[in-house]
Formats: sequence, C-alpha cells, structure tokens
Amino acid sequence: MEWTDSGYVVGVRRHGESSVILEAMTRGHGRHLGLVRAARSRALQPVLQPGNAVQLVWRARIDGHLGHFAVEGLALHAAHFLSSRLALFAMSHVAALVRLLPEREPHPGLHGALGEIIAVISDAGVAPALIARFELEILTELGFGLDLGRCAATGSADDLAYVSPKTGRAVSREAGAPWHDRLLPLPGFLRGEVGSPSAADIADALRLTRYFLERDVFAPRGLVMPEGRHAVVEALTGRL
Repeated sequence: MEWTDSGYVVGVRRHGESSVILEAMTRGHGRHLGLVRAARSRALQPVLQPGNAVQLVWRARIDGHLGHFAVEGLALHAAHFLSSRLALFAMSHVAALVRLLPEREPHPGLHGALGEIIAVISDAGVAPALIARFELEILTELGFGLDLGRCAATGSADDLAYVSPKTGRAVSREAGAPWHDRLLPLPGFLRGEVGSPSAADIADALRLTRYFLERDVFAPRGLVMPEGRHAVVEALTGRL
C-alpha cells in the first residue's frame, strides 16, 4: 500500500531511540499516523514540528498497519511560532481539536481551514475568529453541528441572534427576547455575514463553541478543554 499526500504536522511522539510517530492532518486521507525513521536527524527535526506543511509518502504492507512516512518539508511555519505565545498556544489548541477526529477519514474542509489558521496564527486580530469558525466546523464533523439557519421557534431566517443551549438551534431576536438571559449570543460572522467581527463578537463566538465542545465532545470523553485555548481568549483582551 502506498499513497502521496500533503498535510500539516499536528503531533510527534518518540518511538525508540531515533524514530517518531508522526501525526498529520492530510488533505485526502484525514488525520493519519505513520512511523518516521531517523527523525532526530538535523535534517528532519526542523521539519517535524507542529504547524509545518509537509509532503508525505505513506507505505505499509497492509492498509490497517501503522505504516511508514517519508517526509519532505514544504513550508516550515513553526520557525515563526517561537516569537509568538499566541501562535504556540493556538497551534497546540487546534492540534488537540484535530486529534478528536477519527483516523483516516478525509475532512478536506477542515484541512483547508487549518491551513488558513496557520497562515495567520500569530495575528491576534485575525486568528481568534478563524479558530471560532474551526471549532464550529469540528462540532459539525463530529456529528454535533449547530442548526444556525432558521429560528427554532418561528422558522424564520431573519434576525437570528441567539442559540438555545439545550438544542443547539438558532433563535430570532424577537422570539428569544423573553429568555435572552438563558440563551447564548449568536454572532453574525458565524452564519457567514459579511464584515469584520468585533472583539465582542469573537468572544461571544468562542463562548458559544466552548459550551457545545465541553458538553458534547470533551466531557463525554473524560477530557478537559486544552490549555492553549485560554491564550486565544486572552489575545482578545490584550492580555497576551
């Protein structure tokens, strides 16, 4: 068995004296693992860093085996992360989100979204909004997508301002007014509205996605929200 694909490094763990198991988010083969030999060499160490874009050749005798990766660096983004705490923590967070996906299932939309995040990951004015959208897409790909198209109460697609924490469905401003303190704010940019979201919009978006990630994804698996996410929130307040 053999295939060639491009992807992003999302994790590396040691295996023996000189090898590692590489975890990558690939374009056509989803989250995929493989053994990389001589990974601690001077040539490969800089390449096998989270966030780097790589070209991969995977080989295995049988499809179900771990297999081996031959790796070539395409864009070594990680070299620029060292000067940005936001980039380091945000990369850690999005890698943890990718790790929630089943292995070897293609998610081309998430692969593209990950690339967009990595390209601007040190920019506190841009990255948090992309991460909020990424979290929303992760929920969808895991089967917990929110229904943000129409009001759960009226069926209208107009002036959607809230999300029900019980159902994950959108609620219009008028229908939700009596219960606004029990509902989660729905920023327009999460529904594809044109324009740059404000810091308050992004903060609302991150609260929204955090609620459903914790309830539907992390808690049932006995996991907690990755520490790196706190840095993304802090970047919005200027404390990072």
